[in-house]
Amino acid sequence: QVQLVESGGGLVEAGGSLRLSCAASGRTFSTYAMGWFRQAPGKERAFVAAISKFGASRYYADSVKGRFTISRDNAKNTVYLQMNILKPEDTAVYYCAATRTYASKMSEYDYWGQGTQVTVSS
Repeated sequence: QVQLVESGGGLVEAGGSLRLSCAASGRTFSTYAMGWFRQAPGKERAFVAAISKFGASRYYADSVKGRFTISRDNAKNTVYLQMNILKPEDTAVYYCAATRTYASKMSEYDYWGQGTQVTVSS
């Protein structure tokens, strides 16, 4: 079992940056690909980015490509989401998740964090 705890959310002005972190418990972190998802008010949870088990492959939603960067540090059991040039439409609760596969579908993910709020003001 993997427990995930996100941090780093907050309030930022449009054009600003934030870095989210997701700390995982256990000694099997490197056996999981990791993903970030987000859920805006009144909308379904949506894929943001994914990274393979050792970081060799990364995949992004079109809406964040070129602005967000996913990375991981397996020695620290942590995955990150660097978010630059933030827009009001990036406002959402951001969740990290773990999967045995490398995927963008929510159904492929086995473990989820509790989420962290990101609010971008215009």
